[in-house]
Amino acid sequence: MLIRCFDDDLRIEQATTSEEVQRWREPFVALYPRIFADPPYDEAITAEEAAATWDYLTSVRDHITLLAIDGDDHLVGFGIAIPLTATRLVAASLAGLVPYKHTYYLAELGVLPAWRGRGLGRALVQERIKRMDHDKYSHVVLRVSGSRSPSWDLYAEMGFEDMGVYMEVNARRNDGSNTADQRLFLSRVLSQVDLE
Repeated sequence: MLIRCFDDDLRIEQATTSEEVQRWREPFVALYPRIFADPPYDEAITAEEAAATWDYLTSVRDHITLLAIDGDDHLVGFGIAIPLTATRLVAASLAGLVPYKHTYYLAELGVLPAWRGRGLGRALVQERIKRMDHDKYSHVVLRVSGSRSPSWDLYAEMGFEDMGVYMEVNARRNDGSNTADQRLFLSRVLSQVDLE
């Protein structure tokens, strides 16, 4: 489903049907490792790991999966959000800090370097937030690299606040080493809902 056109060279679509999810699976599997191979993550992600990420996130009820597609029909970016209740590890890290059943998690955001600086990352965040049920969800959370990055700055400009909570994530690096990173949680209040 078409969400937004930037120009003839770029559009954002939402994958809602099983056919759309299946159509964009392989392009995501190819793109995902490329995005996270760059700093600040420097991760070596296999195609199998990328496929497992896609399959899990797009299987979650109420997932919001947005795809940035160029004029040649190539995937150049993505943004995926899921209810916090679907990710127990992240939810456990935030226990008591946000209303668990009323929070969305911005699970993934990635844009190829050649397409950065055009407002695409910001649009993928804004469009995901627009599609959340603001009568049901009052908060949104995400993780960024613990080291200051352009992503962190983007989210701060969009009203996200540092929660002072970190999560350690183990990752296989491009050089073959396995190391841990700290990921910082940011949050934003969307609306006031009845939090029974």
